[in-house]
Parts: sequence; structure tokens; C-alpha cells
Amino acid sequence: MKLQSTKIDAFKGRFRGEVVSPGDEAYDDARKIWNAMIDKHPALIVRCITTSDVVLAVNFARDNELLLAVRGGGHNIAGSAMCDDGIVIDLSQMKAASVDPVARRVTIEGGATLADLDASTQAHGLATPLGINSTTGVAGLTLGGGFGWLSRKYGMTIDNLESAEVVTAAGEVVRASNTEHPDLFWALRGGSGNFGVVTHFEFRLHPVGPDVLSGLIVYPIAAAKSVLRQYREFLAQAPDALSVWAVLRQAPPLPFLPEEVHGTGMITLALLYAGDPKLGEPLIDPLREFGTPLGEHVGVQPYIAWQQAFDPLLTPGARNYWKSHNFSTLQDGLFDAVIESIENLPSPQCEIFFGAIGGATTRPAPESAAYAHRDAQFVMNVHGRWQEQADDERCIGWAREFFKASAPFASGGVYVNFLTADEGDRVRSAYGPNYDRLAQVKRTYDPDNLFRTNQNVQPA
Repeated sequence: MKLQSTKIDAFKGRFRGEVVSPGDEAYDDARKIWNAMIDKHPALIVRCITTSDVVLAVNFARDNELLLAVRGGGHNIAGSAMCDDGIVIDLSQMKAASVDPVARRVTIEGGATLADLDASTQAHGLATPLGINSTTGVAGLTLGGGFGWLSRKYGMTIDNLESAEVVTAAGEVVRASNTEHPDLFWALRGGSGNFGVVTHFEFRLHPVGPDVLSGLIVYPIAAAKSVLRQYREFLAQAPDALSVWAVLRQAPPLPFLPEEVHGTGMITLALLYAGDPKLGEPLIDPLREFGTPLGEHVGVQPYIAWQQAFDPLLTPGARNYWKSHNFSTLQDGLFDAVIESIENLPSPQCEIFFGAIGGATTRPAPESAAYAHRDAQFVMNVHGRWQEQADDERCIGWAREFFKASAPFASGGVYVNFLTADEGDRVRSAYGPNYDRLAQVKRTYDPDNLFRTNQNVQPA
């Protein structure tokens, strides 16, 4: 990109936030994002502090025909928050939240993380379904669909979205809701970052916590097939308020596990009961009877603490590569494949998890929002994670191999937020039967595909 410095100076003169260029002291830090495999060099990173800053930046990118990326939490596996030679709209300074505890609503800015949102709502004993890693950005999570511990009871993140303030490709600020720009509101709920920059989200809230029954029950990998079979039967009968995920990996040095099992294969049942902890206790008892546990750490703790429990395993700065499938049911053949894969881990940080959704996530019609996969009972993520570039080929190969082995058991769809940069061929699978309608909405709001550093929908 060759931009006249006079144009950049004129832009800086009107921009209220900070403009970071190559050569600036802050540049290398500003271009770092969660996945260390992403190493891109934008021409400008503009750290917005107001919606007007975002408007200026969108207009500047469009008028100068610059490649444009948008950074919320910077957590996206594909690295779409950054681009080479273009301009990055960085929202990370825009985190303010405002809660109306009576109406049970929260409005929060587009650069906020899940930790920011949880902190503001839990002050009132309220929450909305979010992901499971508190450093994730609210914007990316929501625009892809969003699910976590509360989803079986309260639905996807998008099922709780009431409205959004959006800066369109034309530089207009619009409010999208069921009654205003309903086509755009439909597309934002699962259509990823294709339609504009969302500067404010408004969510519906539910009474949750502040203390919840949650924790981990850990079994040895030798018991995995039996545990997974019982897990499948258990979940088929579990109430929506109870969420249990299965995580297979090497045991980290957790204080409640005997030292001799650290570094050995394990299957962990991670659980949360979104209701009165006393009512949850008898419901989770059967999970302790799936075999002889290596250890457990289950109890009543602050919801915020549980939302951050997996953060130490997901710190920024590691190299990450994911592969994902949706499942409507878990079959024995899948269990065989996953156990074989865990016995051949290429790095002690790699894991495979089955996130149980179902419940409230399956009730809306597939065409009610851009997110179409209402048949998904489980979302599987093959999480390749390692430190050294020299291990890239081995670790990526491992993830791809299990992805292929598990494909015969999958339901065909995929969660768009788990797609890596090399999976452009799966974009139609991610948006499913809603792709063509998304392409029509794209033509209305972004006919020239300004917003294209994402799992892209081409304008119709």
C-alpha cells in the first residue's frame, strides 16, 4: 500500500484514537493477536475510541481502496483481525458496558472481552450465554453464533442479542434489531464479520450466580470409551440447566490430581449447573460413577471464576491450529478414533473437546438467524497447540488426520468461529442453507465486499 503521508496526516487530524504505523514503538505489540501463527504487517492500525472513529476509518479504507480488517478481541483462530499492507480497525479500547438490571439488558462496546461483559453483569447476578475463555472478544464470538456453559438453558449468544449498532461499508451508523434493518440483524446473528463493524451490542440477561455449582471430574484415558458411552446416555436425559463437556488431553499439573498422573492421558468431564447449586448436586452424582476418577474439583464457586477456569490453558502467544465438526449424535466409532488420536498427541498442549449444546440451542428454526446449525447437539474442536514453529507440520498434520477420521460421524455443518484460514472451502458448510440469503444481504450492505478478511460471503 502506497498512501500519501498527506492523506494519513489529514486522517490523523480528525481521528480521536491512536494511529499506529510500522516503525512506531507500539507497532509490534499492536499487531500481535492470540494465535502466534498469525504474523501480519498492516500499513496502519487505528485504535478507535468512539463510533465516529470507526466511521472515519471505514470511510478512509473504502475511499483509498485499502484492505480492511477489524479487530475485536483478536482471538479468532484464523487471524482475521489482522491483514498485510492494509488498515486494521482496532476496537480493543472500546469496552464500556452499561447494565439495566430491572429490564435485564446490557449494552457493551465492540472491543470488550467476555471478562468485561461478565464483570459488568455479574455485579447484578445476571449473565448471558458466552464462550468458555474470558479473553475471547464479545464481537467475534457473537457474530459467529456463540455458545458456552449457559447455552443449553438460554440458547446461543445470538439468541440473546436484542440489537446492534453497526457502521456499514458506506460509513453509515445504523441500529439493527427485529424491527430496524431486520435483514441486517438476521445476518449479524451468525454471518460473521461480513456486514459491517458492530460498535455496540445489546443483550438480554438472565439470573445466574453469582455462585454456581461447577468443576471437573477426571478419569484416566484407559476408561475413555466407557466414560464417553455413559456420557452420551447421561446427556440424553440431562436437564437443560446442566451442561457437561468432555475434554480429552494430557493431564496438566492440576493441584487436585496425583503427581504421577500429570502428563498422562485423561478424559475430563467439565460441568456447570445453571440453577440452585443444591438442586444440581444430586443431578451430577452419576458423573462420579462412570468409573474410578483420578480426582475431582467440583463445588460452588463464583460464576466469573468458572468462566476463567480454562484461561491458563488458552493464554496468548502459542501457535494454534483447529479443526472442527458438528455432531447430532456421538457414535462408538468416533470414540475409537478420538482415543487413538489422544494416544498420539504431538504436543502436551493439544486437546480434543466435545462441547455439549442442544437444549435451548436447538429450538429456533434454522432460518430464524444466519446461524443455521440447530441440529447440532455437540460441537467438536480439535485443538492443536504448541510453542515452536519447527513443530508446525507435525501438529497441523495431527489435527487434520483426526478431523478426517471423525468426518464419517459428523453431521456436515461446522461452527464458523472454529474455521482456520485455510478452510475457505468450508464457508458454505459454515453458513449452510442460509448462505444464499446472506449473499443477498451482503449485496445490500457491502456490495463491493469491503469486509472480506473473514470467512467471506461474496455479495450476490
